[in-house]
Amino acid sequence: NLWLFLTKYCFFLSEGSDCIKANAQSCGECIQVAEKCGWCTDADFLKQGESKSARCDELKSLITKGCSKAKIENPRGSISIDKDKPVTNRKKDVAEKLKPDQITQIQPQKLSLNLRSGEAQTFKLKFKRAEDYPIDLYYLMDLSFSMKDDLENVKNLGTDLMREMQEITSDFRIGFGSFVEKTVMPYISTTPARLLNPCTSNENCTSPFSYKNVLRLTENGQKFNSLVSKQQISGNLDSPEGGFDAIMQVAVCGDAIGWRNVTRLLVFSTDAGFHFAGDGKLGGIVLPNDGKCHLENNMYTMSHYYDYPSIAHLVQKLSDNNIQTIFAVTEEFQPVYKELKNLIPKSAVGTLSSNSSNVIKLIIDSYNSLSSEVILENNKVPDGVSIKYKSICKNGVVGTGENGRKCSNISIGDEVSFDITIESQKCPSKGKSETIRIKPLGFNEDVEIVLNFICECECSKGGEPLSKICHNGNGTFECGACRCNDGRIGRLCECSTDEVRTDDLDGNCRKDNGTDICSNNGDCVCGTCECKKRENPEERYSGKFCECDNFNCDRSNNKLCGGHGRCECRVCICDANYTGSACDCSLDTSTCLAANKQICNGRGTCECGVCKCTNPKFQGPTCEICPTCPGVCAEHKECVQCRAFETGEKKDTCQRDCTYFNLIRVKDRDKLPQPADQSYPLSHCKERDANDCWFYYTYAVRNDTMREVYVVETLECPAGPDIIPIVAGVVAGIVLIGLALLLIWKLLMIIHDRREFAKFEKEKMNAKWDTQENPIYKSPINKFQNPSYGRKGVVL
Repeated sequence: NLWLFLTKYCFFLSEGSDCIKANAQSCGECIQVAEKCGWCTDADFLKQGESKSARCDELKSLITKGCSKAKIENPRGSISIDKDKPVTNRKKDVAEKLKPDQITQIQPQKLSLNLRSGEAQTFKLKFKRAEDYPIDLYYLMDLSFSMKDDLENVKNLGTDLMREMQEITSDFRIGFGSFVEKTVMPYISTTPARLLNPCTSNENCTSPFSYKNVLRLTENGQKFNSLVSKQQISGNLDSPEGGFDAIMQVAVCGDAIGWRNVTRLLVFSTDAGFHFAGDGKLGGIVLPNDGKCHLENNMYTMSHYYDYPSIAHLVQKLSDNNIQTIFAVTEEFQPVYKELKNLIPKSAVGTLSSNSSNVIKLIIDSYNSLSSEVILENNKVPDGVSIKYKSICKNGVVGTGENGRKCSNISIGDEVSFDITIESQKCPSKGKSETIRIKPLGFNEDVEIVLNFICECECSKGGEPLSKICHNGNGTFECGACRCNDGRIGRLCECSTDEVRTDDLDGNCRKDNGTDICSNNGDCVCGTCECKKRENPEERYSGKFCECDNFNCDRSNNKLCGGHGRCECRVCICDANYTGSACDCSLDTSTCLAANKQICNGRGTCECGVCKCTNPKFQGPTCEICPTCPGVCAEHKECVQCRAFETGEKKDTCQRDCTYFNLIRVKDRDKLPQPADQSYPLSHCKERDANDCWFYYTYAVRNDTMREVYVVETLECPAGPDIIPIVAGVVAGIVLIGLALLLIWKLLMIIHDRREFAKFEKEKMNAKWDTQENPIYKSPINKFQNPSYGRKGVVL
């Protein structure tokens, strides 16, 4: 009989349908395999030697095998509409106006779905744009200096925009907010003069700020003009602005802004780029934005504490609060904000003129573009559940896939529909109902969908526990078969896991109805896994399905569980004083002790032997460094000077401002306390007063409350000049310089005279005196020659 049973079981596994291959042991398991699977409840259905899983098969196969339709359990899913209020046909010129919560644009509003695994349920969703739908518009403007001319054009925006929006809706409200930048370096100049007036020219600018809610949403356009006209331009140092901080506060501070559950528009006007998450590190701000409202007296007060929000964080908050964003930016930054638009659903980008003169037309055009498109979105669905959309848009245009979520070119009064299909592939672990919501982006209405999962058959409700049919009470007889108690397997629960070894019961060795027997790490013996042995005796498999082991845990420093724990079922069980997935996190706090014997200087917590500073201003191994804090010496200089020497800028307000520490005078610098002698933070200071005199002191804090200042009671001033040596030196210098100049002049004259005399002597020696050659001279002697006397001349 056992051989026949094994032969037939193998035949069903190889030749049967997916329903049989699933090896379902109960009706509930069967109907979760696929929507085509049914369970035969006829107690006499099985033939000799057939497995219990043969009851689960396709409907035709069950009928062919002799199971009547009345005996087949095959529950089906269903849809019920719980709230189906028709869409509103609202007219703008009707005297009686409906409240926003009385307007319906989506139908139905609530459904309940009974889902069976593998069986999809489809329902139709209708959307219609209501005429004269209320609109809330909040104008968020960059008030850095480059937007000066833009502010002038926005000052009359309220009444002008009210007039234009009357063509669209009779229920319109407008608000105004402004932003500049985080009020820390290097975004703004923190010098006192620049904090009062950040503009470098003769302009009278207001102090910089992060975000200010100037005007709640109101129907009074004149009030908008009045408040906006009082606004002043401010300034900052860098080109990108802190607009993301402002957008986040506008989105999450609904009560302060005054948002209603209507169409919400946010107009973001700027001529520059934007800072986003991570840029705050430049100013020493490392805490991520918490996405909460921090407005006090309509001012954002935590810009110096939280970083800029990320784009994904903004997308989430804008979507959660149904806010549609219009980016009104200059031509230069169009490419940047168009990329941003692709990341933010239901947003638009308009080109702002250099002085914002076209802002009204931009808002109207952008609103028409946004309102003419409907995009459906849903919140997170349970594991194993999928949703598909199919849109039937204007003029019969059909969209599927991602395009099935949206319809475009929708005018007021147009009606579109969506076919939404929801399918479950498995039952949730706890079998409870789940709720999901579908809503059109930018609208406050949604559809609530309650999901009920069919995980058991109706016939299981009439089961007989501890039935004698099931081998003397070893199981519950339900739906024509035995559901065995723990430790029992087999068609009639006749097999104990401790008694029988056979391969026909390997369905009980599959984890989560999977295909792997004993997770491929063991052999199935009578429905129980016997795990394989490994070559290394220290390594072993364990668990009901051999799914656990002690050698595949996380490693640290190439050691299993970091060498500080043991591996159990692929999870590290750490030794004392260690934690973490790889036991690489030490709980020893000795490495976090500062010089003052405090954990992280009292400014943080010790995690894994490393200080995590709670105050983002501090950093360093023990949170001892504060790069953005003013120096201790410079901070307390004026108070020490006025109390110790009755001088300085706080001389007149000393009693009011400088009584927060105990002053102790010492005679000289050697008497000042030294860091090695103290168990608390100590700072040595050397400062100079207005008379160029130095004074020395130490500043110490005990237990974060008691402050002590030790100061040397005598000033160290520079000695006065000795007048006589200075005068004598000056006179002597003048005399010496005069003598030197005379000697130089005498020397030059001697050299010049000698050169002239030598030249004279040379010319004298070269001169020749010959009287015969003198043309003026005439000799008194006449001389002639007798031609007949031997040619001798005769003198007479």
